[in-house]
Amino acid sequence: MWPVSRGVAAVSESMIRRGDETVGSARRLLLIGDAAALAAAGSIEARCEVRANALDGIDAAGRGFSVIAVVAADMTGRLAAVLRGLREANERARLVILARMFEEPQAARLVRTIEDGRPLADDYVILPTSVAELLGQADARGQPGSVAMSEPVRSDAGEVERMRELERLATQDDLTGLKNRRYIREFGRQIIELAAAEAGRVTLLVFDIDDFKHYNDVYGHPTGDKILREAASLMTRCCREHDVVGRIGGDEFAVIFWDDPRVARGGAVAERRSRADHPREPVFIAQRFQRELERSELGLLGPRGKGELTISGGLASFPRDSDSIEELFQRADEALLEAKRSGKNRIHLVGGGEGGAAER
Repeated sequence: MWPVSRGVAAVSESMIRRGDETVGSARRLLLIGDAAALAAAGSIEARCEVRANALDGIDAAGRGFSVIAVVAADMTGRLAAVLRGLREANERARLVILARMFEEPQAARLVRTIEDGRPLADDYVILPTSVAELLGQADARGQPGSVAMSEPVRSDAGEVERMRELERLATQDDLTGLKNRRYIREFGRQIIELAAAEAGRVTLLVFDIDDFKHYNDVYGHPTGDKILREAASLMTRCCREHDVVGRIGGDEFAVIFWDDPRVARGGAVAERRSRADHPREPVFIAQRFQRELERSELGLLGPRGKGELTISGGLASFPRDSDSIEELFQRADEALLEAKRSGKNRIHLVGGGEGGAAER
């Protein structure tokens, strides 16, 4: 299994030790996939039932489990079908996808997919997690699978929700809603390891808004904040669903473009669409973002505005430019500085040279 981030923090071991108190007969957990996905996996047998493969899991699902957790990594290419089978076998259970960081877009999409009036999955959790946290899912929102709709929410579920909020604060930028520096660095580390094993490619774009200090000084920080939120929204819309956009400080942003092997396995056409021609396709996306930003409505700047908003950026790629996320950031930062020295409003590739500067 690929390395995982801390994700949603594990609930305290004292909660797990309460055994019978936490796991009543009406709150049993079924785990489908590799038990190593759970923290403290060495002692899970007393608190949940494990089925290593999907067919055995679907066969077992009808036995009154309140929460059924499915390890996404073990269901490559058939996760949606497995979820449908589980939903048919147990209509009341709360279905939870256990996903690694780079599987989050797929998990979120399945949670949003409605079939026969219900989502394919009720929720997803970023690995690693714990038995106690998953059991808290039964009480989390009063969804089907709860102990009883009228029963007060136990403190266990409240603690799970608090831990989720702490995790959100630790990985999300409050101003823009994008991922933060911490998340981007860890995601980059994981995705490079995946790319190395799958012969994939990863491109990092680091960019900032030209003359942003001017906007802050002339119009004030509230206007500067609006500009940052607008830039975040536009960049997210320009990227593919599985690419990750983050704000890493001030007016500086980072985007990780990567090949999604799950999409590529869908066939030759899907592979051509998903395997970005690094760095050409990221350059194209960055240039599209530049155009969209210049066209954005910024009447709030008034007559003192400096005209169109522009960005400068640097691009570095794995494996061409580096084999670590730390060095990719260093190389992309160097390319960004070169773009600034060259007059701003441009994207530079590491190494420059012919075709190295991506200008419109």
